[in-house]
Amino acid sequence: MLQFRFSTALEKLFHTSRKRPLTDIVRHKASVPKPLCFSSSCPHVHRTSEIKTLRYGGHRAFSHASPPWRRPLCTKAEGAIEPSEPVKKDETVQEAAADKRRKAGILPSLEDLLFYTIAEGQERIPAHKFITALKATGLRTGDPRLKECMDMLKVTLKTTSDGVMLDRHLFKKCVQSNIVLLTQAFRKKFVIPDFMSFAAHIDKLYEKAKNLSGGQVADYIPQLAKFSPDLWAVSLCTVDGQRHTVGDTKVPFCLQSCVKPLKYAIAVHDHGTEYVHRFIGKEPSGLRFNKLFLNEDDRPHNPMVNAGAIVCTSLIKQKASNAEKFDYVMNFLKNMAGNEYVGFSNATFQSERESGDRNFAIGYYLKEKKCFPEGTDMTSILDFYFQLCSIEVTCESASVMAATLANGGFCPITGERVLSPEAVRNTLSLMHSCGMYDFSGQFAFHVGLPAKSGVAGGILLVVPNVMGIMCWSPPLDKLGNSVRGIQFCQDLVSLFNFHNYDNLRHFAKKLDPRREGGDQRQHTSFGPMDYESLQQELALKDTLWKKVSPTESNEDSSTTVVYRMESVGEHS
Repeated sequence: MLQFRFSTALEKLFHTSRKRPLTDIVRHKASVPKPLCFSSSCPHVHRTSEIKTLRYGGHRAFSHASPPWRRPLCTKAEGAIEPSEPVKKDETVQEAAADKRRKAGILPSLEDLLFYTIAEGQERIPAHKFITALKATGLRTGDPRLKECMDMLKVTLKTTSDGVMLDRHLFKKCVQSNIVLLTQAFRKKFVIPDFMSFAAHIDKLYEKAKNLSGGQVADYIPQLAKFSPDLWAVSLCTVDGQRHTVGDTKVPFCLQSCVKPLKYAIAVHDHGTEYVHRFIGKEPSGLRFNKLFLNEDDRPHNPMVNAGAIVCTSLIKQKASNAEKFDYVMNFLKNMAGNEYVGFSNATFQSERESGDRNFAIGYYLKEKKCFPEGTDMTSILDFYFQLCSIEVTCESASVMAATLANGGFCPITGERVLSPEAVRNTLSLMHSCGMYDFSGQFAFHVGLPAKSGVAGGILLVVPNVMGIMCWSPPLDKLGNSVRGIQFCQDLVSLFNFHNYDNLRHFAKKLDPRREGGDQRQHTSFGPMDYESLQQELALKDTLWKKVSPTESNEDSSTTVVYRMESVGEHS
């Protein structure tokens, strides 16, 4: 016989299991085709050093590093369900089993936790209470990620007697397809945890800017002159898909120069940085955006001025027709906007083309200096350039585009990768240094965030890794930026520590909406519901979690840490 060395854990397992065969410990006999073998010749035996213990409360369970087809061994905790019991379908039996598991220290499902959080001790909840609570987190019922949940909710309510109330089983049926997202929302795991408080601050900033007068609506493009100077809107979307809008956010308007960073991002995404910057520089020009002027290498200074934007337009789908190019860019922008409104104003396009003498002059100058890729039809490119300037958005859809840039190229409300990290980084860098016309330096100094303005009155603002914002008001200052939009951006950074160079640890006067409670580092006492872990189905199959205070965690105390995974074998 080969000698077999026992670990302490394995000895305890044998003492515990003498009164019943090991085969009964396995939860489902069918999952193991033959009795377990502890001989060194057995191919399924692993080193005893791999057998470690996990602790939860006072109970211990043994986990063996086994092949994926075999379930881990475990000992029965007091009050636990006997593993050899058959699986029962009767709901009352399942209820009893769930209660038994909870008493044994096994955590309830995420669906149960969510129901208890909303129900507040009631056995049933009205559907509108769930919807109201959902909106308070910043999520919308029309969020594409929640489509299955909302569709199931509509179907389920039709089957109830009153069409209003949901018990726990019906509620679980509705939310199970989107439970991880919903749990993150209700447990304040999003980037802005106290979203209602944050939205209230945004509303105040909006009202303050609304009272401003002054500025002139752009009239050098006749269609733009038709907009009312009283229009004013702000919309934001966080990297988690939290939404807030105030004002005239559903009124369509043309992107104009706000499209410049977007088409530059598309060009870099398609061709890479090195190729794009063979034709375009990276430096601020210090000149008016429509100046006929190139840098010392006879290239446009950057893609945010007209000359650079025209050359950038020529890099997109170079061998395709204008119709194919336009469809390509429209589809790209719709993906960035999460399939929200992106349209086209033909009247603005015609108006742009008829009054575009300066841009034609720039085009011919670029052609003379051989700034375009070989074989480029300059007049065709100018038509395409005017078309892209005439793409319409609303504040709401444009805020999702900005949030896609804030989120590293992933659209927050669809989860789809739209842009490469390289394209996003380069775009934000140039927006920061060149995005606000001749006001770019002052904006970078006072606001410290990437932004791009347009003569239609829009300001596309990005708070990297936090949110995207679109402000829109047609009256412009003498530099071509929205008067109300500039004021809003400055007030936003005065209130919140969003400036790129605000210190996130030692701030004194500013609020940090990324922290629960705003400007305070809270050591909150958590109720019994918060004691339970976020049982994410994939991440926590075989791990156990315990509650810890922020000071016990290795993480920075500026972030409240509620849960920490016990290391495998940490207390063995």
